[in-house]
Parts: sequence; structure tokens; C-alpha cells
Amino acid sequence: MPFPDIDPIAISLGPIDIRWYALAYLFGIFLAGLYGITLLNKKSLWVKNTPPFSKDSWWDFIFWAVIGIIIGGRLGYVIFYNPAYYFSNPMEILKTWDGGMSFHGGLIGISIALILFLKKKKVNPLSGLDLLACVAPIGIFLGRMSNFINGELFGRETSLPWGVIFPHGGDIPRHPSQLYEAALEGIILFLVIRYVTHIIYGLRKPGLVAGIFAIGYGLSRILVETVRLPDAGKGYLYGDWLTYGMVLTLPMIFIGIALIIYANRKTSQ
Repeated sequence: MPFPDIDPIAISLGPIDIRWYALAYLFGIFLAGLYGITLLNKKSLWVKNTPPFSKDSWWDFIFWAVIGIIIGGRLGYVIFYNPAYYFSNPMEILKTWDGGMSFHGGLIGISIALILFLKKKKVNPLSGLDLLACVAPIGIFLGRMSNFINGELFGRETSLPWGVIFPHGGDIPRHPSQLYEAALEGIILFLVIRYVTHIIYGLRKPGLVAGIFAIGYGLSRILVETVRLPDAGKGYLYGDWLTYGMVLTLPMIFIGIALIIYANRKTSQ
């Protein structure tokens, strides 16, 4: 399949170019905020009918979440993927418009922002993490779709009929790994979590939904990494299969398991 003729720049306003990647972040945060409100309004989903946020404080947190995502995502990319270059060229760290954001760094950044925010509110941080886990697949889906539009983070060559010839991937069809991640980490993970929250009332066990998200994302990411090309400058860490993305993601699975065990033991006491 030829790569679709989609301009990475969504809107041009004179000298200012607004890219789909930036719009994905904005719409992802906005839609996640709206979905979070619907969950907070349904008090029966939560422990003792008490959501971790009021509607006003949720939007306040969204502001801090944006800061946590940007700072954490950028610093994560700098530290995890190319520290030597950025430490030699520190001003390049500020050029987020040139690309380079780490999901794992953004996750750490937003989690720290959440814990600090809720600590002042005297609310269970695990319920806050659960809420983030509910809304995160929305942003992940849009982010991966924008990766596809940018023609980046594509996969290995393939003979499958849906292989795509990417502009920067040579003249051979490759796995559209961005779309795989959009489907697994976005759509499917959202539906799984939706089932947990609304059918089996998983939000009444603080930490359970966050644990399911961590495991679901971790397994999905590792699965897609088997067909996705390794990150530039990293290559394979072992053989032609172990990638840096796998190594960074694996701890999420163990953390997810620990959260699920803790949530079930805590509520059974």
C-alpha cells in the first residue's frame, strides 16, 4: 500500500505551522478531560460513592497534567534515548517542536503531578491513577495516529497485504506499527478498561484499573515492538528482537501486577 498523501502540517497560519502531532496532544487531553468528567459524575462507580476529584479540581489537574506530560515526556526522551547528544547540546532539549517525546517519561511526569496534586487534596492517589488509566487510551490512540501521519516509528519490512511504503522507509512495504499500537493500546485497552469500570465496578478497588492499564499497555507495546523497528541510535540490544522499548516497558507489567494484588488484598480486608 502506498503511504496516504497526508500533510503532517494540519494548518499553516503565515509563518506558524500547526502539526497534526500537536493537535493530537491537544485533542487527546481535551477529550480525556471530558471523558474523565463523565466518570466523576457517575459516583456509583467509586469507593463509597466518592470520586477522587471534583469537576473543578479535575480541570485544575488537567493543567498540571499537561506540564507533567511535556516535561516528563521530553526529559524521558533525552535521558532514555540520546543523553550524550542533548547533554552536549543542552539548548536542543527545549526544541520540542522538532520531535522527541517519550511515553514512559510522560507517564512518570503525569504520575508525579497527580501524586503531588492529590496529596494536598488528601485523596487516595490510587483512585487518581485509576482515573488516569481510564482516560489515557484516548490520548494514546490519537498520538499513535499522528505518528502514522508523520510517517515515523514504522515497522520492519513485511509481505502482508496491509504493508505500507513509508516516505522515509525505503521502497519496501513495512508494518504500520503505529496503527497496531493505536488499535491495541488505544481502542482495545479502552474497551477492556470500560468493561472493568462499568460492568465489574473495578474503580471500587483503588489501584485495580491502573494495574490493568499498566499490564495491558505493557503487553501491547512489547508485542508491537517485535515488528517495529528499534528507535534510532539504539538498535537491538540483543539478537534481532530485544529492543530498548521492551526493556523500558517490562517494569510496567510488574508494577501492574503489584497494583492488582494490592487492590484485591486491600479490599478483601
